[in-house]
Amino acid sequence: MTDLPNSAPLPQGVLDLYDAYCHGAMSRRDFVAGLGKYAVGGMSVAMLAACVMPDYETSLQTSPDDPSLNIETLLYESPDGAGEMAGDLVRLEKGPAKRPGVIVVHENRGLNPYIKDVARRTALAGYIALAPDALYPLGGYPGNDDDGRALQATRDRDEMLQDFMAAADTLRDHPDCNGKVACVGFCFGGSITNLMAVNQPWLSGAVPYYGGWPTEEDAAKLEVPLQIHLAGLDTRVNAGWPAYEAALKANGAEYEAYIYDGVNHGFHNDTTPRYDATAAQLAWGRTLDFFNAKLA
Repeated sequence: MTDLPNSAPLPQGVLDLYDAYCHGAMSRRDFVAGLGKYAVGGMSVAMLAACVMPDYETSLQTSPDDPSLNIETLLYESPDGAGEMAGDLVRLEKGPAKRPGVIVVHENRGLNPYIKDVARRTALAGYIALAPDALYPLGGYPGNDDDGRALQATRDRDEMLQDFMAAADTLRDHPDCNGKVACVGFCFGGSITNLMAVNQPWLSGAVPYYGGWPTEEDAAKLEVPLQIHLAGLDTRVNAGWPAYEAALKANGAEYEAYIYDGVNHGFHNDTTPRYDATAAQLAWGRTLDFFNAKLA
């Protein structure tokens, strides 16, 4: 991610193009072509494209070499016939022998450095975190988001859901976990988190960030407490929220929802220009408070 001249903010149209590209609504060729209308004032298309690409070199909040953390690769069986699955298992070196667990569900591009960082943040807050990589059966996150997105698009969504649900079962039964598990996910991971809440009633809580919605019929069987985070400018995801909220209310579901005005889809991801520090810090603080309450 590069800066615009004079630190000017990126036009909203550029962020909208990036969102459409990220979610498969346009090809890279069309994305680059769309940037052409914003290439003014000394900014080339290439510079604009570089501005929206994730910055994994300087934007991460934690270190994979943090000596206070124990980070290992955990292997577990995929229930969908894909063979073996794997993820980052992260916990503090010191502390209780057993602690609550949190599944961290990635976006639509595999277990990239941002999600690994979120897993470390979760562990530093006192939880044992497991961040699975849905791309592991295909060789794992390939080192860049574009290829990761293309790879993940080849996997069946329901099969990936089963893999993340199996991760929750695995973490619940891990010798370092006290049996209480919640989940948090972002974008695609928010959708998966919503579905895990519907299909795994034993979960202690679920925190979807700007993810798609289950069916209204699914809301009728929801037993897991929800904390939902939405971006005010995210018309694509937010379009389905009123109907799902009505279904949650009609069925007496336990939920709280926060909409952050003036911010974009992906506002929690501090490696892209959609990041909004104020909203992200507020949302993450609320997330940890929710975990503290539901995993106590």
